[in-house]
Amino acid sequence: MRRSVIPGFGLSLGITLFYLGAIVLLPLCALILKASDVGLAQLWGILSSPRTLSAIRVTVTMALAATAFNAIYGLLLAWVLARYQFPGKRILDALVDVPFALPTAVAGLALTALFSKKGWFGVPLDALGIQVAYAPLGIAIAMAFTSIPFVVRTVQPVIEDLGSDVEEAGRSLGANDLQILWRVIFPAIFPAFLAGCSLSFARSLGEFGAVIFIAGNQPMKTEIVALLTYIRLEEYNYQAAAAIAVVMLAMAFAMLIVTNAVQAWNLRYLGRGDV
Repeated sequence: MRRSVIPGFGLSLGITLFYLGAIVLLPLCALILKASDVGLAQLWGILSSPRTLSAIRVTVTMALAATAFNAIYGLLLAWVLARYQFPGKRILDALVDVPFALPTAVAGLALTALFSKKGWFGVPLDALGIQVAYAPLGIAIAMAFTSIPFVVRTVQPVIEDLGSDVEEAGRSLGANDLQILWRVIFPAIFPAFLAGCSLSFARSLGEFGAVIFIAGNQPMKTEIVALLTYIRLEEYNYQAAAAIAVVMLAMAFAMLIVTNAVQAWNLRYLGRGDV
């Protein structure tokens, strides 16, 4: 019987299920139970109010914009870090993890100082008529800053494991660079790429600290769902806060289910291609 350096299956499974239940499932169940105290009519009234709908619209659209930016820039950054050697690579690689280590409130303050009308970036942008701080664009930038490591750190190891021999094989068969990228490289990294984008989107939906400083928090304009939930808690309106939070939770779960389904389909497609 092979020994393991970690506890046996029963103990390991028990610890895992206890942690999952106490830290993850129990708070989620409490949230759902709190939201269930609200009747359907009251729940619909909370979710269909203009302020709630505006907060959901701002949050989802800016999260999609941040994810689209991270999908492009994060993929390019992961490719550069995985395939090229250059001076300062280790520094650039370490800087990718700064949003993980930096408190989100500090990130929000720094971004606000940079993109305000008197900031380093805000002055030239204001001359062009572009407002970032206290505008929806600032929300997207704050979300992109805090969530971009998810794309880079998910895709980078896959690109490193892929190697350059697949590119050489494609060129030997007469494929150009665009065909190699689209038909050889991208299908191989697509599951990891989709997972990174999903995590980036989920993080953007729930971002709070970095956004509230740069958003301006104007109801019906730049107010996000997380802030609206916090405001309802300060008003001791726990049912409304729970109802809004459950909606965002349902959206996150739906996104994860769709992502897993697409990943499973892609893996089956690649498996048929190997056969």
